[in-house]
Order: sequence, then structure tokens, then C-alpha cells
Amino acid sequence: MHALVERLYPLRRSITGDGVRATLDIVGEHLPLEVHEVPTGTPVLDWTVPQEWNVRDAYVADASGRRVVDLAASALHVLGYSVPVAARMPLSELRGHLHTLPDQPSLVPYRTSYYKPEWGFCLAQDVLDALPDGEYEVRIDSTLADGHLTYAEHVVPGEVEEEVLVSCHVCHPALANDNMAGVAVAVFLARELAERKPHHTYRFLFAPGTIGAITWLARNRERVGRVAHGLVLACAGDPGSVTYKRSRRGDAGIDRVLRHVLAASGRPHEIREFTPYGYDERQFCSPGFDLPVGSLTRTPYAEYPEYHTSADDPDFVSPAALADTLAVCREAFAVLDRNHRYVSLSPYGEPQLGRRGLYDALGGRSDAKQAQMAMLWVLNLADGGHDLLDVAERSGLPFDAIADAADALAGAGLLKA
Repeated sequence: MHALVERLYPLRRSITGDGVRATLDIVGEHLPLEVHEVPTGTPVLDWTVPQEWNVRDAYVADASGRRVVDLAASALHVLGYSVPVAARMPLSELRGHLHTLPDQPSLVPYRTSYYKPEWGFCLAQDVLDALPDGEYEVRIDSTLADGHLTYAEHVVPGEVEEEVLVSCHVCHPALANDNMAGVAVAVFLARELAERKPHHTYRFLFAPGTIGAITWLARNRERVGRVAHGLVLACAGDPGSVTYKRSRRGDAGIDRVLRHVLAASGRPHEIREFTPYGYDERQFCSPGFDLPVGSLTRTPYAEYPEYHTSADDPDFVSPAALADTLAVCREAFAVLDRNHRYVSLSPYGEPQLGRRGLYDALGGRSDAKQAQMAMLWVLNLADGGHDLLDVAERSGLPFDAIADAADALAGAGLLKA
């Protein structure tokens, strides 16, 4: 996963353009993708697909021709969606187009101007402070023209058509944690799921932030009802502990599962309530859709000093953090896929387990008492109104023990789903 982050990191991405396509080409080396190209001008909900932006070169050069700001050094150095410019101007005029972080003077900020025609450069405050007065050459070799918005999907078929939507944004240039780490975790999660036949169908969405999710929703309005659970993955590789942000519903299946999995794991973590600010969960959870989609991050957006700066590089992302985020997803989806409701076929009194060989099956097990209690709890709450997560939480027993008990009881003809 970390090697994938390193490879994706330097690409010149934006919400449209060849950088997104190059990113999806690399993801496509790991997963089969269905790539969608949506033309400029296409109405998508209350928005319109914008013009496509591509940049080939951008720099500020001093009187000697030395490039003091250079796109070739970092994709962050140009303001995203800058219109073309070729000019010479004094530093006093140029300053109005330069973006810095005075409180973090050694870092380059990430800035964009998607929907307002503008041009500019981003640089370290220390570099700006060292620039002498004088004339500078300014060049941005970019195109802003009718084209397409590009996004991609990968589907892992399941036993049922109900879907788990996993979404991550692919638009940020030269930001490793936000969000190439999320992309890498999604890629490897999809590969793991493909190695088994999951219960749910899993749909992975790789799209530019905001406008990409809006475009996907606009093009899938008739089928979003299949989304039974969803998760937005972002900021998945920083050293902070895991944070889960609930869906707008607050008590959706994905909310319950993440709460249970994180508590049971013993990991340091935080559960937050939904707010209409953040990543694409706010599009999926908009009131007209109100999809059961939460957000999984480590340190949330804007809460770590490296956020949207040149310090968010591959060194900031750790393999251990990526592996832990992947493990959380793996554990949560394992619960999702086994969390069924059952009805007891012998609800009057406690059924005789011994004559069905269920007690014999426990002989010699080190967890025989736990397994026995799990069977009794499942039988007692198998009324069609409780799912296995309800049973695990009420009994205080591990979810896997409850699910294993349900499998055994169903195999003995005592339960039906």
C-alpha cells in the first residue's frame, strides 16, 4: 500500500483532466475498473460538469532566468485550475497571486480556484521572503476547455444485490494522506474481498471530491436504493488513531458495526456525530438521498498540521497506519456480511441441543462455555427482530462467537434467516 501511495503521490491531479486518468490507470493495474467520462456541461443535480483542466508547465523565474517557483518540483506549486498566463511583472504585482502559509513558513500550501477564473502560485513563505524586488517572468501553460470529468468503479459481486459503497477521492495532487492513502486502502480492500464470495455486493468508487460524488449520484438516482451500507475512506495513513464519523441517520447498520468493531478491538478511537462538512459523506447523506454512509479516517481533515500542505508527503504516511486502517475495514465488513436476522424454528422452550449433536461439537473446545452461551443467546433472541449484532451487544460476547453459533444452529435446522 505504501508503495502505491508513493507512486500516485507526484501526479498532477485535479477534479478533471489527465492527472485523474493517470491515477485511475495505475489503480487499474491492481483492479479491473469501469471508467466513466462525463462531458463538460452535463447537468448533475444542482451542479454542472466543469471544463477540463490540464497543466503542462508553470513557473516563476527571476531576472537571471532561475525558476524560483516550479511546477516540476511539486504539483502544489500552481493554483489548481489556474487559467493560462504568460507575462512579466514586478514582485509587487505578483504578490497578489502568491499563496503562502505565514504560520508554517517552510511549507507549500494546497490551493485551488475551481469555479472562479484565476491564476496563481503556491510557495513557502521563507522562499517568498527571500525574493528580491524586481521583474519576474510568470508562465502557466495550462488549458481550460470543454472535455470530461472522469471517475471509475470496481464491483466485487456478492450473494445479494444489496451494496456496500466504498468511496474515496482521487483529485488532490501531491498530498499523500489526503487522499492517496485512502485510495491505497480501498484498492487492497477490494482485492481481499475478491478472494472470497462476500454476502453483500461491494462497489468501490474512485472519483474527484464533491463534483465526482455529485455526478455519480446524479447518474445513479434510480439505483442508489441498493446501497445498504457505505463508507468514505480518507486520511487513512497518518499516525493518529482511528476516527469514525456516523452517517446522517446516526444509527445505520454501518454506524452500529463500526462502533462495535472499534470498541471490541481495543484500539484507541473516536466516534463522532454527523456534520454536513467534510468529505463526500455529505453528498451521500444529503437529505434527498440520506444514504447510510459514514466516514472513516485516522486524524480527521484539517486537524493535523500537515493537512493540505507539502508536509503531507509519503514520509508522513506509515505502512503500519495503512495496515491498521485496512484491518478496521476488514473487521467491519466481516461483521456486515455475517450480521443477519434469524427466526427460531423451535421457539417454545429451549430446544434440546444434545440430541442434535451441538453439545458434542463443543467437547474439548477451550471456549466451550462461551460457545454454549452464544447458542443460548442466539436462540433466545432469534425472533426476527434482532440481528446478530444486537445479540453480541446484549450478551457481551464476541460477534464471531455469536455468528459461529448461529451457523451451527442453522445447520442443525433450528434457525432460518
